[in-house]
Amino acid sequence: MTDPAKVRRHAERVRELVASVVRTQIKDPRLGMITITDARITADLRDATVFYTVLGDAAAQAGTAAALESAKGLLRSTVGKALGLRHSPSLTFVLDDVQDQVKQIDDLLAEARHRDAEVQRLAAQAKYAGDAQPYKLDDDETDDETDDDAEEGDEGTDAADGERR
Repeated sequence: MTDPAKVRRHAERVRELVASVVRTQIKDPRLGMITITDARITADLRDATVFYTVLGDAAAQAGTAAALESAKGLLRSTVGKALGLRHSPSLTFVLDDVQDQVKQIDDLLAEARHRDAEVQRLAAQAKYAGDAQPYKLDDDETDDETDDDAEEGDEGTDAADGERR
């Protein structure tokens, strides 16, 4: 197995190389506004997955995917030469849908904020179903019980030393 730090360095280098080649050497008109977001390479350095985003609609995404597939050979040879490996890693391009996920999460958070505000509004208007303090204590019963206990304590024991008289 190879060193994980070496694998990370190679993955970062693959990302940089692919981004540079896409920007400077590929002149395909189908290529849209592309950003190479990440690259991952297997531990044996044989397969690399390159993640990208495209600014635009589904047609721009499809055109960019086709342009990357047609330029895969040029990209693979450039990456292989630059990395100096015995075997050039095969490249796989994956559309990174982070922006769609971010939008979905933002929508969910906005809905949660709206629901929290609604709950707070309802709680502010809420009233008790019964009394505010449902566990009322009768003051008369409590006073009688404490008086009885005090009188019994005086007759049978000495409070200071706890012995019988």
